[in-house]
Amino acid sequence: MPQIGRYAHITGWGAHVPSRAVTNDDLSQILPTSDAWIRQMTGIVERRIAEEGEYTSTMAIQAGRQALKMANLDPLTLDLVICATSTPDYLMPNTASLIQDGLGAGKAAAFDLNTACSGFVYAVSVAAGLIKGGLYERILVIGAESMSRVMNWSDRSTCVLFGDGAGAVVLEASDRPGGVLASKLGSDGSGGDQLMVGLGTRLPITEDSVARGETAMKMNGQQVFRFATRIMNEATREVTAMAGLQLGDIDLIIPHQANTRILEVAAKQLSIPPGRIYANLHRYGNTSAASIPLALVDALAEGRIRAGDHLVFVGFGGGLTWGACLVEWSYGPRRHWSVSQRAWRWMRDRVAGVKRGLHSLDRRLSGASRGKG
Repeated sequence: MPQIGRYAHITGWGAHVPSRAVTNDDLSQILPTSDAWIRQMTGIVERRIAEEGEYTSTMAIQAGRQALKMANLDPLTLDLVICATSTPDYLMPNTASLIQDGLGAGKAAAFDLNTACSGFVYAVSVAAGLIKGGLYERILVIGAESMSRVMNWSDRSTCVLFGDGAGAVVLEASDRPGGVLASKLGSDGSGGDQLMVGLGTRLPITEDSVARGETAMKMNGQQVFRFATRIMNEATREVTAMAGLQLGDIDLIIPHQANTRILEVAAKQLSIPPGRIYANLHRYGNTSAASIPLALVDALAEGRIRAGDHLVFVGFGGGLTWGACLVEWSYGPRRHWSVSQRAWRWMRDRVAGVKRGLHSLDRRLSGASRGKG
């Protein structure tokens, strides 16, 4: 049960995308498509693609560091790291543990959460519940994806849509009213085959499964479009009512960035001006669980969000799953770091890196020693 007078506020945020931008014109060189067709059908102009050596965890670590800096938090004060992703570095270990280690958050628990494009909303909802229930004080939530690694780059119906990136927020406990006021989550597993990637025990990686394209993204575009337009409207209305508000009280909706046509239909169904639905997918494409936090960070940078605003995060994706959170925005950056604080932070990060290396070396040496014995 939530504790009376205990709230979960977003106090820090950060984002990271690969430097490599792939434009629609670039894709038209390898696919039977064009810049005009992609813009008309999706609204996407370019997307970021991870280079060699860039992974879901490395992008998440960069976003997480920014969020912690914004919140003015030492990583060692974190209680939990949640990584929302459907493209983990490995099936095991979980990506959140790699992030926890990379950030030097040695006292935090860590786990992954996979509800595809709804993942960030699910993760924020779980984090807010844990904080309101009194179990944790500070939680880092990250949405991070390497969607380019699960694409069939000869299938223009999917590969033109997706990109890579990571976004993060810090949630902290407070007795100040506001923060995450309400959450609504849902699932319809009967539609699981409408949007899926293999790579599991039902479709393991074999020469035959790869040759048949079973390990790459598959999507029924028309069915997913119908589902998304319906559920974005319903989830937004439901979470607004749960918070005791009206649609007119919502200052900005930050949805999963899938397709501009979905956002346009949703605006009509909700009877709100299109300008109250934030969109940045023209820059990044569909980054799945990373799309909402990336949009949040951009909206903040553009001055679209002020203290006291009511925001709705709404996501929809594979599963089929959906979710919405209503947030009363209350916090900005706490304070600027002094020169001495920045120097201490730099030193602490370097020491944490050395400690990680020594721990890894110790494990390897211990293993070698036992092997010889």
